[in-house]
Amino acid sequence: MTQAEVEAVAEGVESAMPPAAPRARRRALRGAAAEAAEAEPAKAEDAAARRAGSRTPAESGHGATPRAPDPRPDPVSRTDAAKAARPPGQRLRAHATREIDQAIDALGWGGNRIHAGVHLARKNLRRARAALALGAGGLGPGAALVDRELRDLNRDLSQLRDAHALVETLDRLLRGELAPDARTLLARARRAAAAARAAAARRAREDDPGLGRRRALLQVLRAALRAMPWAQLQPGHWRAAVAASLQRVARAGERARASGGDEDWHDWRRRARRLSQQQRALKSAGLGADAPRFDKHQIERLGEAQDLNLLLDHCGKRSPFAKAERGALKAFARGELAGARERIQAEGEGRSPE
Repeated sequence: MTQAEVEAVAEGVESAMPPAAPRARRRALRGAAAEAAEAEPAKAEDAAARRAGSRTPAESGHGATPRAPDPRPDPVSRTDAAKAARPPGQRLRAHATREIDQAIDALGWGGNRIHAGVHLARKNLRRARAALALGAGGLGPGAALVDRELRDLNRDLSQLRDAHALVETLDRLLRGELAPDARTLLARARRAAAAARAAAARRAREDDPGLGRRRALLQVLRAALRAMPWAQLQPGHWRAAVAASLQRVARAGERARASGGDEDWHDWRRRARRLSQQQRALKSAGLGADAPRFDKHQIERLGEAQDLNLLLDHCGKRSPFAKAERGALKAFARGELAGARERIQAEGEGRSPE
């Protein structure tokens, strides 16, 4: 007990004593303070014993004995154990369902966040499709139907997403080292792209307020996803899917390097991204041993190259850029794109990019 507490006890006793007995009052004060001071170590021991989960010496008459450990398992351990006990296919289903749930939420973002929400939702939908592809051989005909609807919805959102991706691409380029005239050109292009993005968002809100129609469709697809026989999936299903994805990526890379065509490069990037999303799904389901291994840096490079291709695509008809500037923007984007692809090829061949 602190000195202040001892004094408080003494003050309480003093106030209870009749004023005609000063000597008795002083004896009572000294006795109360002494009792409080003596009781403090015992209280501390009792508290320590309770914290340790044992009986106090006063209760047992001998030294404290440790309490037996609680036989009940930790709630977190129970949750992990229950998750691990579920069939792997159901864990893949849980991953795909979460991605659709996140897409539904992201499409509800309002105001200026609509662009970030659409960007995230499209990622979620691609990830859900990647999980579906891992079990497509064992999920029955419903898998193809749901996959097709997810693909069509993603494409439906692509115009809004492209308007935002164009602004992001110009922002990334403006953060790099540029000649003064190129910086001026890109800054003007960025202002035009931002205006086009705002117009695209306005049209989307007018056509589908709150993107409610798309979100309602996703609710239906979510229910269909959960109705499939995921528990029946076997390791052979997702292992075969991963093997096929690896082969597709390899073939797409060979075609892109050989032809140099924009469509072939785009196809390479798309297939590499699917492989990455399948790795994510398998790890989320606790199947990391079956997850593919690949060069993530290369996928990032392919994405940056595709962004430059997007800039090129916006230099044609219905371009948001002034007609007088489209030629200069096209020449700039082609030069950057050629350099990006050269670096990707050099890294793939083990050469040092110049």
